Amino acid sequence: MVDDRSEDNNGATEFVRALAKGLAVIEAFDAQTPMMTLSDVAKRTGLSRGTSRRLLHTLVELGYVAFDGKYFSLKPRVLNLGFAYLYSHDVWQVAQPYMVEVVEKLHESCSIAVLDGKDIVYVARVPTSQRIMSINLGLGTRLPAHATSMGRVLLAGQPESELRKMLDNIGPLPQYTPKSIVSRAELLRELQQVKKQGWALVDQELELGLRSLAVPIVDAQGAVAGALNIGTQASRWTVAALTKDALPVLRAAAQRISALLAPGRGRS
Repeated sequence: MVDDRSEDNNGATEFVRALAKGLAVIEAFDAQTPMMTLSDVAKRTGLSRGTSRRLLHTLVELGYVAFDGKYFSLKPRVLNLGFAYLYSHDVWQVAQPYMVEVVEKLHESCSIAVLDGKDIVYVARVPTSQRIMSINLGLGTRLPAHATSMGRVLLAGQPESELRKMLDNIGPLPQYTPKSIVSRAELLRELQQVKKQGWALVDQELELGLRSLAVPIVDAQGAVAGALNIGTQASRWTVAALTKDALPVLRAAAQRISALLAPGRGRS
């Protein structure tokens, strides 16, 4: 929710509440609620009906939202906001050849994700014909960071103080499968192990039958800028085989992609 108080006009801040409210309206739509009434939007955002009405009709006028007389829904133009990020960070697209090599060697899908709050967001992906999850994965897909291999690599790369703030924002950990980590203390221990070993393996914690392995991508300063992973069916790869055979391939690709973020770093 966003603060629906009137905007401060004394010039003491550069924060534009109207923009924040408009973005909150766009973010209120998701897979579970792709269509909403005015009242639905006001309830989900915490904005008044009057403010919600003005924002929605502005977004309709700009081509970001559709309105059929009762329900509002997002239009494809909203994708421009996400692609603007991807186009301004084209290093992820330049990474595609290395990801293709991973897919050719391991015959599994390969993805790159970045951290956005409590979620990971897919910014590059080379799929295979084998579907690994019940949902379709593509650019812009969001998944819970704490329950994914890429998310754990990204969380483990955060400073301790930032990590604890992020975990506070996540709140109670949902149990997606009987294997899910639901204890914050256990998750912290797991993240410490991920940081120490430099990779994360998640075994059927997000969805039964799904295993994923991820390694960090680092920038010129050595900070974790993204995560590279493969996802597979548990019936195709054992945990031991993933760490023995797939991990070296992923690490080699991540090192080469990291070199794109730091031209001075040698490439393998």
